[in-house]
Amino acid sequence: MSDLVNPTLLQMKYSRIICLLAKALDISIPDAMDVFYRSETYLNLSEPKNHLHNMGDLYLVDELLLELQRGQ
Repeated sequence: MSDLVNPTLLQMKYSRIICLLAKALDISIPDAMDVFYRSETYLNLSEPKNHLHNMGDLYLVDELLLELQRGQ
């Protein structure tokens, strides 16, 4: 089995997650991008061997929200 992930599909997933995160936190898209790209969840998601790209968008947003709660 290959660890290759289609980069276009992954970028589309990032975009959906960022939009959902902005809505969940009631923040702007640029602020949500900042939160997302600084997160451990993003680091794990961008590593194909972790297979997080197979998880649903809402699951990953929940992971981000939990990560933010743990950081506070």
